[in-house]
Amino acid sequence: MIFMSNPNGIERNLLRPAGIEPLAVMTFLNGDWKTPMTTASRMSGLSLKILRQEARHCRACHLWKNATQTVFGEGPQNAQMMLVGEQPGDKEDLAGKPFVGPAGLMLDRALEEAGIDRRKVYVTNAVKHFKFVQRGKIRLHQKPNTAEIKACRQWYERELAAIKPALVVAMGATAAQCVFNKITPINKNRGRLIDLDDGIKALVTVHPSYLLRQPDADAKALEYARFVDDFRIAAAALRKSARAA
Repeated sequence: MIFMSNPNGIERNLLRPAGIEPLAVMTFLNGDWKTPMTTASRMSGLSLKILRQEARHCRACHLWKNATQTVFGEGPQNAQMMLVGEQPGDKEDLAGKPFVGPAGLMLDRALEEAGIDRRKVYVTNAVKHFKFVQRGKIRLHQKPNTAEIKACRQWYERELAAIKPALVVAMGATAAQCVFNKITPINKNRGRLIDLDDGIKALVTVHPSYLLRQPDADAKALEYARFVDDFRIAAAALRKSARAA
C-alpha cells in the first residue's frame, strides 16, 4: 500500500501488488501525481539503481498507462558521455532497454566508426515511456509533446546529477528540448560544443531514426556521414577533457 498526500492534506492510499514496497511518497501538483526524490537519491553520489527503481512507479504524465514499462537509461555511472534520445520505441518498450531497435543498431555503428565504445557510454531518453497509437497489431510511434517532455525531465536531471558526465549528446529535437529545457533547433546548433552548468558540455545532433527515414541511399549515406562526424567531435571533446583532468 502506498500513501499519497494532496494539497488539502488528505492522505490517500492506493493498493499495490503484493510484494512490491512503496519507494516514494507522491505529491499532487498541477493536476498530476509527481514522484519526488527519496532521501537516498538526494544524497551526493546518487545511485542509478535507486533512480531506476523510483522511475518504475512514475505517474507524472499519462504515458505510463499504455506503455509496457518504464525504459530507464543504461550504462556505467562513471560514464564521461551521456547520450539522450527521444523516447523508447516498440522494441525498447518490450525489452525495457534503450536503443535496442533499428535506430539503436544505427547508433552502435556510428559510435564504433567514431571510435566510441558504447559500453562506456550512458544512454537514455528524454521521455521514459513509449508514446504510440494502435493501428491493428502495429503500435505507431507518436512524438512526445512539451508537457510530456517537461513531466519526464526530472529523471534526466537526476541521471545527469548521478553521472556527472563531461559531455551530453542530445540526439534529435525532443532530446535537445529536454537537455536545454527549451525548444532548440537542430541545424542551427549542430556540430559545436555548448556550455551547460557545472562545466558540462553539450553537443546537438540528429536522432538515428532520422537516418532511417531518408528517401534514398545517397541521402542516407550523406546524413550518416554527418552523424558520424558529430560523434567524432564528441570523441575529440572527451579526449581534451581527459587531458585537462
